[in-house]
Amino acid sequence: MNFFWRTARRTAVFLTAFATVFVVLNSCAGFIIFGNAADNPASHVDAVVVLGGEHDGREGYGLELARQGLASTVVLSDPYASADEVMNRICRRRDDSVEVICFSPDPATTRGEALMTRRLALERHWKSILVVSWQYHLPRARLVFRQCLSNMGIAVSARAVPRSYAVPEWYWQYIYLYQFAGIAKAMTVDRC
Repeated sequence: MNFFWRTARRTAVFLTAFATVFVVLNSCAGFIIFGNAADNPASHVDAVVVLGGEHDGREGYGLELARQGLASTVVLSDPYASADEVMNRICRRRDDSVEVICFSPDPATTRGEALMTRRLALERHWKSILVVSWQYHLPRARLVFRQCLSNMGIAVSARAVPRSYAVPEWYWQYIYLYQFAGIAKAMTVDRC
């Protein structure tokens, strides 16, 4: 019986140490890679592509960038329910200063958004786009969009929605793990 308790205690110590190291590494690497993801400098592009996620001002920010002269077209991903008030208001409104294109990505993922942007870029002969998303999503979004568009000679840049994130530490752990898993999937399974 004494052997059992020693083994159980060693296993518990090992698992606790492993979990602690994992959380610390995930926090540090996630913060460096995702928490400090830099915006690309603002320059003229053929289209501003606003990725779906949440209505945190991203749609308005994409339109504002275009109205400032960065692009004449704003592409809004619309993976939301058909009764979504924000998207219905923006997509139905006529804006003479900027062309607004709304689409439902298939699949409703970053890759689906990149594939739809690729189709639009081919139809419209775009050479550059600016992707708008969460700051912590920028590294993965750049990777996926570059995989789908760079072989066509389309330059991809990205900017974060200007906002702060008030989420608990455990949720940052989840966000970082999700982004790391998404990058691994994009590099192995979901290539365009």
